[in-house]
Amino acid sequence: MYSNNSLARKDIQLEVTVRKNDVAKAMRILKKKLEREGVLQELRQREYYEKPSAKKRREKKANINRTKKVAKERLREENSPST
Repeated sequence: MYSNNSLARKDIQLEVTVRKNDVAKAMRILKKKLEREGVLQELRQREYYEKPSAKKRREKKANINRTKKVAKERLREENSPST
C-alpha cells in the first residue's frame, strides 16, 4: 500500500509555538528542527530521480565517512589527557 517513500512511513510531528508574535524566531526554530530530522535533505534528494546504483554509492560513501568520523573521535578521546 505504501510506496518506498520514507516520509509516508514516518509520522513526523514538529510543533513550534509562536511567542510574543515573534514569527521570525519561530521560523528559525522550525527550520532547525526540520534540518535535524533530515526532512530538508530528503526533499532535496527526492527533487530528481536517483538511480538505485547511484543511491547505493551515495549511502555507502556516507557510511564510510560516518565510520571514519567515529574512529577519529575515538582516537581523539583515547589520546586526550585525562585531567
